[in-house]
Amino acid sequence: MEGRRGGGSSSGSYSQIPVRTGMGSVNSPAVSVRLEAYDIGEKKCISDVRRTFCLFVTFDLLFITMLWIIELNVNGGIQNQLEQEVLHYDYHASFFDIFLLAVFRFAVLILAYAVCKLRHWWAIAITTLVSCAFLIVKVILSKLLSQGAFGYLLPIISFVLAWIETWLLDFKVLPQEIEDENRHQSIIDTSRAPLLGPGPLSDGQFYSPPESLADSDEELDDKHEPEKGLITQVT
Repeated sequence: MEGRRGGGSSSGSYSQIPVRTGMGSVNSPAVSVRLEAYDIGEKKCISDVRRTFCLFVTFDLLFITMLWIIELNVNGGIQNQLEQEVLHYDYHASFFDIFLLAVFRFAVLILAYAVCKLRHWWAIAITTLVSCAFLIVKVILSKLLSQGAFGYLLPIISFVLAWIETWLLDFKVLPQEIEDENRHQSIIDTSRAPLLGPGPLSDGQFYSPPESLADSDEELDDKHEPEKGLITQVT
């Protein structure tokens, strides 16, 4: 009888078994997907925003070159003007140095930010400073303003393009790459952190298994045994 009672009490002990569910496994697939996305981004040779900057630097060179060729063709033919502006170079009347200034910007910036992948502003600071100083001095000392529309157009466009390149690098390229790198590092730190443990148990997080019919019959027998003993004594 005691053994059966013990069995009944053991079934009652299962009425409050806490059920815990881990939460770390829910976050791990999302973290792994984001890590794979950033790993794919890291495999690129150059970031998208840096590629856009390099394309604009190339546009700077091609645009200045096209304007210089148009100027040569308008003022008496390309061959004659090349001999006059290149072979017989005159600082006060030639546009050849403005073309060389565009070549200088292109060479320095592509070497620094496309080949070496530099993450500092010193290279473009040098090109912008040299371009601005040269163009201001040339406009003051030369006779370009007396040579028609190109005397105004080439120095102004070269000056504006140099400052647009500076703005792109300082306000778009470098901040965007730093932000992407910080976001990638935060994802890596999250993936390496320990899995989140279960939250505090509430009153509704207990499992109560149903009692078996055999245990209920045994309890009824235990209740009726004293009554049977009294009936036997009376008879």
